[in-house]
Amino acid sequence: MPSRLNPVSRRVLIKKFQKLGFEGPISGGRHCFVKKGELKVSIPSPHKEDVIGVPLLKEILKQAGINQNDWNNA
Repeated sequence: MPSRLNPVSRRVLIKKFQKLGFEGPISGGRHCFVKKGELKVSIPSPHKEDVIGVPLLKEILKQAGINQNDWNNA
């Protein structure tokens, strides 16, 4: 059974993506993104409340092709 996802800060999101082999953040218009090969995944811009909730985190991980176990172990 996979571990549960928890809300994360933008900083933690970026650090975990880097541990998983992504480059970035790279600015590109309205949002920044991280990149791994040809895959680009948009990440939220910094806002006053710097917390990324579980539903948005799930969508970001789905776009990146990352499962919950890999995410929690990064």
